[in-house]
Amino acid sequence: MTEMTSSTAASWRDYYELCKPRVVYLMILTSLVGMFLAVPGMVPLDILILGNLGIALVASSGAVVNHLIDRKIDIKMARTHNRPVAQGRVEPMQAAMFALTIGVAGMAIMMIWVNALSAWLTLASFIGYAFIYTGYLKHATPQNIVIGGLAGAMPPLLGWSAVSNTIDPNALILVLIIFAWTPPHFWALAIHRKDDYAKSGVPMLPVTHGEHVTKIHILVYTVILVGTTALPYFSGLSGPFYLTAAMASGAGFLYYACKLMFRPKASTPMDTFRFSIIYLAIVFVALVIDHYLV
Repeated sequence: MTEMTSSTAASWRDYYELCKPRVVYLMILTSLVGMFLAVPGMVPLDILILGNLGIALVASSGAVVNHLIDRKIDIKMARTHNRPVAQGRVEPMQAAMFALTIGVAGMAIMMIWVNALSAWLTLASFIGYAFIYTGYLKHATPQNIVIGGLAGAMPPLLGWSAVSNTIDPNALILVLIIFAWTPPHFWALAIHRKDDYAKSGVPMLPVTHGEHVTKIHILVYTVILVGTTALPYFSGLSGPFYLTAAMASGAGFLYYACKLMFRPKASTPMDTFRFSIIYLAIVFVALVIDHYLV
């Protein structure tokens, strides 16, 4: 396949897709949780709106850069071949200008109306995802998602620092939870899309070391993740309600990881991937409920 479609066919939906909205929505959920947990009462409305808008715009800019850098391998993969830049509906220069515009706008919002600390942390997250992970690590090592996952784990800290103008240890615990969650979440998808990654030349773990080794890694990281989710309880950030929700949902994640390891079906990798998204939402929503209502 080659780039066939004229960029004149680009619509607002193409630019919306460039922003990876579903990924950004999940990031904003965790940023919101960071904001809510940073204060005993309600988050100031201006920070709530402008902080998350700025974070969302910079995260979307990073997603556009990801589309731009990966356009030649996207065209080779069934999951990504119809992306706007890969298909030529949005030209590389147009994508680059779009990324620059929304990225600068997001940084300006953070700098002017939020605070400099959260702005610089947001920029660091952007650089880590758009350039260090996408531009280098993704193609350099099968541990790419482990090392590069730190950038994607930053939103709770971004939200927390937007409210408090500090880097709090409890915010770092939230980052650690997402950092531990990212490998089993993404490797489950990588197993399902192993042939695509092999064709594209990206050295994902299932391609370089096989599915069995990847499944062992998923199980080990899931155990680490479940242990990590207990940290907010022991640090005093949350109480028994959160711990119960985290352990119950963690048991569900462990069930899927064990099923993937020992009794897999063709649908198990994607079932595990989908549950991992639900799992993360449960953990972070439980933190907020525990903080305000329990």
